[in-house]
Amino acid sequence: MFVGITNTPRDYAWGSAGEISKLLGHAASATTEAELWLGTHPGSPSRVVGSDETLLGIADGPLPFLLKVLAAAAPLSLQAHPTAEQAAAGFARENAAGIALDASNRNYKDADSKPELIYAVSEHFEALCGFRQNVDVLEVIDRLADLSGADGRDTFAQWRDLVAAAPTLREAFEWLITRGDGVDDLLKVLVDTACAHQTEFDLVVELADAYPSDPGIAISLMLNRVSLSAGEALYLPAGNIHAYLRGLGIELMTSSDNVLRGGLTPKHIDVPELLAVLDFSSVDVPYLTGASLAAGITRFAPAGVDFALTRIDAGGRVLIAGPAIALCTAGQFRIDGMRAGTTMERGDSVFITADEEELLFHGGGTVFLASSQ
Repeated sequence: MFVGITNTPRDYAWGSAGEISKLLGHAASATTEAELWLGTHPGSPSRVVGSDETLLGIADGPLPFLLKVLAAAAPLSLQAHPTAEQAAAGFARENAAGIALDASNRNYKDADSKPELIYAVSEHFEALCGFRQNVDVLEVIDRLADLSGADGRDTFAQWRDLVAAAPTLREAFEWLITRGDGVDDLLKVLVDTACAHQTEFDLVVELADAYPSDPGIAISLMLNRVSLSAGEALYLPAGNIHAYLRGLGIELMTSSDNVLRGGLTPKHIDVPELLAVLDFSSVDVPYLTGASLAAGITRFAPAGVDFALTRIDAGGRVLIAGPAIALCTAGQFRIDGMRAGTTMERGDSVFITADEEELLFHGGGTVFLASSQ
């Protein structure tokens, strides 16, 4: 069975002015467009086209994954997501404490982990993801100290000592995020130095303009900065600290909205809980390479999770192991399954039941298919 579905973009403050509608060929909405959710998550369940019914009823239960179109015009919060065990424990703990699911101070909206992949649609998609090597952070601190001059050089000493003395960046991160002694002075000198050398430290200036005196300004320099080109992807597992900075992308994750924030946001921040879920290991940029299934069909399937994103640009065959959601962003396709079929054009999204099993695509353009592995 193929069922047309739709939704309204969520209007978070960091969102774009109509980029999601532009991608899908729709009229721009009157509000900021940040995320379009396609799935059954109760935070914003998709609706069946031509009906008041949500996808939850058609899908006969919650889907294990959530497909999103994300459009960031400004940096998102510094954040990380819990493991399945941490999510289950946190959800039960907050329920027992009587914290309402929609409360602003709620950390755990559900009992699920939230690993995610992001696929760049825009020409450039900017992000921070994962901690850098200590030696690389020391180079940045030393450069800032040199640029700050004699009056500012000593201000960076404590930060440098914390990075140099430990095998990970945990101590330096905790000092910054908890605003330890000296952090406020550091942030002032850091921002002043960056403003005097904007070409080299453009991100510091941007973050300081949006979130003055936020420790995340300094923390950003301890994280990997990556610029994805269109067609490239990242995979962010549980515990990975990250922040999307700007760009348009397709995001796929488990059906969860569990976010632990540490800064660069007006939303709820819970530093102790964030520290409990973070992985402080230094990592390379977590690129996710797609596998070619056939000419014009590429699959992005992270290891150890039960979701995959397939991009279809030409006719071909794709097998599904469960229910799926297809989103067309260009061209036109005919899709035939084992029991039914449908036609899609730019802007259409459909829910596909598991009994279709084998999907034959005819046509050309671009369809993103979210499914279980």
